Amino acid sequence: MAPQATTALLIVDVQRDFCGGGALEVPGGDAVVPQLNALLERLVPRGVPVYASRDWHPRETTHFRTHGGPWPPHCVAGSRGAEFHPDLRLPASTTIVTKGDRPGEDGYSAFDGRVGHGRRLADDLRSRGITRLLVGGLATDYCVRASVLDARAAGFEVTVIEDGIAAVARQPGDAARARSDMQAAGAACMPSCEIVA
Repeated sequence: MAPQATTALLIVDVQRDFCGGGALEVPGGDAVVPQLNALLERLVPRGVPVYASRDWHPRETTHFRTHGGPWPPHCVAGSRGAEFHPDLRLPASTTIVTKGDRPGEDGYSAFDGRVGHGRRLADDLRSRGITRLLVGGLATDYCVRASVLDARAAGFEVTVIEDGIAAVARQPGDAARARSDMQAAGAACMPSCEIVA
């Protein structure tokens, strides 16, 4: 029997390596944690399911500069840098979505990932009757953007948590372009304090 709730919270890649002092630090990455925790505190008691994606890269991957990719090594599977931010208060019931774990893939989108039993994220959401996603995390212009665009393409309603995201911004304007792309795809953007399940 499908759960009553049709909304789920998707937290994208809030991992040590993307936060302060990490191998691929996102400016302001740590600042999303209190906002996401406040939302978790409100939504989890209401029965809203929580998903948390994680980069889980092999040591040798075309995603890394050392093998021809664009990024320094980060979030290597099983490493300290791949752990979720220590202050992020994920409930024990959180469904972990693992992505980027194959040598030849980037795994930007959470929808490229799989949950613990090998099921694709979109399939797992549908099996639970989820039709709407609240999305926050890191980074706005890469994994958050890719996840939101894939969610919209798969037919999910999406609300981006405005104060629960932060951008790498390798180029000026990257964050604004990412927001524009997400909104053009039909995603809403809203501060965490205004979000209701």
